[in-house]
Amino acid sequence: MKKTNLIIDIVLGIAVVVLFVLHFTSGSKKADITRSKGESVVSEQFSAAWVNIDTLLNYYDMYYDMKLELEESGKKKEAELNAKSRSFEKEAYDFQDKVQKGLLTRSEAQQLQTDLAAKEQQLYQLRDEMRLQLAEEEQVKLRQIHYSITEYLRDFNADKGYHLILSNSFGGPLLYGNPANDITKEVLEGLNKRYADSKKK
Repeated sequence: MKKTNLIIDIVLGIAVVVLFVLHFTSGSKKADITRSKGESVVSEQFSAAWVNIDTLLNYYDMYYDMKLELEESGKKKEAELNAKSRSFEKEAYDFQDKVQKGLLTRSEAQQLQTDLAAKEQQLYQLRDEMRLQLAEEEQVKLRQIHYSITEYLRDFNADKGYHLILSNSFGGPLLYGNPANDITKEVLEGLNKRYADSKKK
């Protein structure tokens, strides 16, 4: 009885192994047939390239110009805020001087103190608004730069036919890129040419 069970177990085990092997070998044949039918998708060899985004931004004329515009905008806002701050400080100093010399009534002093507190609050609000404006300007300019790069790469890739163009930056997700697939210089030249042409228009 035990011998019979053992023989049955061995036969079933062999049968399972044979079915397993047949199933996967016939599956690979089907996959080959599918591949041959879908040649446009599979027969193309996968190709990818990468761009060093740090280098690209450092030498992209549009990025440089927008950086200067942001710095100029920041300087103007800072100058405006400094002028208003100096004016407020002068008013506060004049108020303290008059109070110390007894040149104001109590009600006048209270009114001036209330006015100064309101002006100080306005200065803080103006400072916060200016920071928000600068942050928004920076975001818009970064989006414009990103859009210009992606639009250029789409046109650039019409001839090249890469399946993927990756971005490489220090600390970024791309840990290694074959130097032969580095298209940074070519892309940078094309971007700067396109930007120069757009400035002429």
